[in-house]
Amino acid sequence: MSLFAVEPSPPTKLGHYRQLAPRAAIHASPLALGAMSIGDKWAQFGMGAMDKDTSFKLLDAYFEAGGNLIDTASNYQDGSSEEFVGEWAESRGIRDQLIVCTKYTNNFRRGDASLKQKVNYVGNNLKSLRLSVESSLKRLRTDYIDVLYLHYWDLHTTVEEFMDGLHNLVTEGKVLYLGVSDTPAWLVTKANEYTRAHGKTPFVIYQAPYSILQRDIERDVLPMCRHEGIALALFNVLAGGHIRSDEEEEKRRKTGELGRQLMGPWERSAEEKKVCDALEEVRKQVGAKHLTAVAIAYTLHKAPFVCPILGGRKVEHLEANIEALDISLSAEQMAHLDGVVPFDKGFPNTLIGEYGGYPWLLTSQATFDIQPLLPPVSASK
Repeated sequence: MSLFAVEPSPPTKLGHYRQLAPRAAIHASPLALGAMSIGDKWAQFGMGAMDKDTSFKLLDAYFEAGGNLIDTASNYQDGSSEEFVGEWAESRGIRDQLIVCTKYTNNFRRGDASLKQKVNYVGNNLKSLRLSVESSLKRLRTDYIDVLYLHYWDLHTTVEEFMDGLHNLVTEGKVLYLGVSDTPAWLVTKANEYTRAHGKTPFVIYQAPYSILQRDIERDVLPMCRHEGIALALFNVLAGGHIRSDEEEEKRRKTGELGRQLMGPWERSAEEKKVCDALEEVRKQVGAKHLTAVAIAYTLHKAPFVCPILGGRKVEHLEANIEALDISLSAEQMAHLDGVVPFDKGFPNTLIGEYGGYPWLLTSQATFDIQPLLPPVSASK
């Protein structure tokens, strides 16, 4: 055997790793495993839950397929998500092979009846941050977190307070990279400008809901991430399970399996069916097996440094969704999917145009050669 023998090809394209972000050179799988369903405390709320055995099977399947990026949060499944992920990684002896992401801001002891005063366990403030991170480290059975997200802005804590606190965790070695989720674009820009001016650690990745059925971030957040060099981790890429075929919906209705009902009706609206029909058209064109894989591929084609987060509880769903990494969509197919349901990008986009182009008042006065934006990452063959 040669000292410099080439590693064998990975079992799936989950093992074709990509730089996480321009400011984070750690290399991650192109699809993350979302751990909101991993844990056993939220079934009663219509969120679904998994016992330890089924959780470990899903985690094993993801890892064995080449996956290394796991996304959880301090409060998911009232803490049992972090506990299961931590015990699984420790039992397999693979902690350092993983990129473990978690979040702080919500009450990670929500289900603890002994907790009389909850106010110090919520928000972006320094005490909430300390309590949450110390708990996450214990539950995850680790001494460092790869990516710590501010789960969402609490509308009160200042940039200086939470960025100073997060930076201190990095200097202490408890956290490697910082992320932010569900927060106004202007505040993220302000936060990173503060870190540049004061030699502190910036946000390198932004987490948001995004799918062909929910394109809000195209108005402001996505252009901000492109301009600032921030990666995008996308959840709800399958719109809470609403991206499905007519046959699948009828099957769920007959078996009584239905779908997620925590955030609203499980059945698709007429508009959602229209979009799914368009996805079915494209699925046939590209020769894909799964409708969901086309929907995930759609998000991967929107910008560079994009990482969809795969939810769900079944190994077969995970395997089906990995097919997204084999799908290449043309500009015409993307335009077709974008045009199925009108999407208003709003002011100021409707006045000056979109990031990367030129306002019409300028193009009426001179001819400009446009410098293309950085394209999405091309999957290796």
